[in-house]
Amino acid sequence: MSDREGLLSGFFLDIRMRLLVIEDYPPLQRSLTKGLHEAGFAVDATRDGKEGLWYAISNDYDVIILDLMLPGMDGLEILKTIRAKDLKTHVLILTAKDTVEDRVGGLNLGADDYLIKPFAFEELLARVRALLRRNYQEKNPIIRIEDLRIDLAAQRLWRDEEEIQLTAREYALLEYLVMRADETISRSDIWEHLYAFNSSALSNVVDVYIGYLRKKIERPNKPALIHTVRGRGYRLGAAS
Repeated sequence: MSDREGLLSGFFLDIRMRLLVIEDYPPLQRSLTKGLHEAGFAVDATRDGKEGLWYAISNDYDVIILDLMLPGMDGLEILKTIRAKDLKTHVLILTAKDTVEDRVGGLNLGADDYLIKPFAFEELLARVRALLRRNYQEKNPIIRIEDLRIDLAAQRLWRDEEEIQLTAREYALLEYLVMRADETISRSDIWEHLYAFNSSALSNVVDVYIGYLRKKIERPNKPALIHTVRGRGYRLGAAS
């Protein structure tokens, strides 16, 4: 592998929807971080409430997974501060408290979902993905764009009835384009939203992987689905 290919691979190993985990119990934090990363997400994590609040207001996350019992600042105070700053990031609360009053209190402060400990990781993952679809106004895990069909839950796609095989890196980029279908997305927006903090890549990496997607998705006798908007970025959807 060349140095250039290695840099590209490094970037797209990190390209994900971005999550923040604020959980103070080390084994659970490590387990969540590892599981979510393996499921295809970029994950920042902290065990301290004040640091968690700093992360939440300093960066753009798709979902925040928030424990309630935290050192430094409790989860409800973090949630209250986030909403007071008018941040729209979806928040999934984790707690050992299972009374109706506790759940209602969190929801009234602006939580989007609630999960009682102990829980199955598969359920947390399903709830996170549901929040992501809500974040982009997509309730259905099956999305159709012209004759392209994408199953977000299974991470599979077809054009007509032909299944298309993508690498994990290619799929990560496609998923972001799908979530914002028919919008023009700048290169810098793709870069800033999807890469993890420790990523190092060439400046044209987005263009390179757009090229890879086109080779796999586009068909000679079919309308183009990935469009370059000159001077602005890229758009996934039907021709204008």
